[in-house]
Amino acid sequence: MNTNEATLNPTLREWLLSDRPQSRRQARLGRLYVIWSRFAENRLAVAGLLILIGLLFVAAFADVLAPYSPVQGDLRGARLLPPGSAGYLLGTDDQGRDILSRLIYGSRLTLFVVVLVAVIAAPVGLLVGTISGYAGGIIDGILMRITDIFLAFPKLVLALALVAALGPGIENAVLAIAVTSWPPYARIARAETMTFRNSDYISAVRLMGASPARIVTLHIMPLCLSSLIVRVTLDMAGIILTAAGLGFLGLGAQPPLPEWGAMIASGRRFILDQWWVAAMPGAAILIVSLGFNLLGDGLRDALDPREAGQ
Repeated sequence: MNTNEATLNPTLREWLLSDRPQSRRQARLGRLYVIWSRFAENRLAVAGLLILIGLLFVAAFADVLAPYSPVQGDLRGARLLPPGSAGYLLGTDDQGRDILSRLIYGSRLTLFVVVLVAVIAAPVGLLVGTISGYAGGIIDGILMRITDIFLAFPKLVLALALVAALGPGIENAVLAIAVTSWPPYARIARAETMTFRNSDYISAVRLMGASPARIVTLHIMPLCLSSLIVRVTLDMAGIILTAAGLGFLGLGAQPPLPEWGAMIASGRRFILDQWWVAAMPGAAILIVSLGFNLLGDGLRDALDPREAGQ
């Protein structure tokens, strides 16, 4: 028995784990409790969740947590100060700006990119994959060949080409990353759909007169969500790195926005003597990417149906 089960009220636990739930609400809550119990057993996954919660907290309260302005600096008295000097916990950059404040405000840009890419790419991949897997035939062939074309190009190279064509900027960077991110989701959704489309459950829905559109949207897509959520969470680290790469090359968020990749680019000139200018944003990218990877691994184990009987 794990800690969660031991501390939960026995009556409530029996109600959640009942083999014969009396309502849909009870069944859903029971399923969520089982998923959370398996997730909480993975300490690394919980650590990843805490990192993500910390990122959300920092981004939400950046105005309160940041001790200085992220865009205004003191060139005369605070240029390239080392960590811990004159009230600057993580030091200052070449413009005399507080690195800690820029990292705190930069968390907002990181979440902006991650959330928008997920909101754009995941539904597109889910729609393409489920339609392709359920329809089959020539529709499947056409959609999968389009997917293969996008998969043939390295993600960063294709994103660079798109941003170069659209122009530098955070919005165009988000669009470029989203365009390069949906094909893997389509592949996963197609594989899941091909597994479900001939099941007794879908056959029964089809016999009841449901249209193909209704079957895909209301019955197949929900079955693909767990695998898609895991893949999206695992891809968050790659999205962050791609956004940082675009910012490093000057194609992402433009100065003076405190984007972590752009901060590394501005600090590479001082890497030997003033190492903290580039190292601090690099450490932020490392920690957040690690958090998303740990969270994704935990979700993959918790949502795996093969673990249900263990």
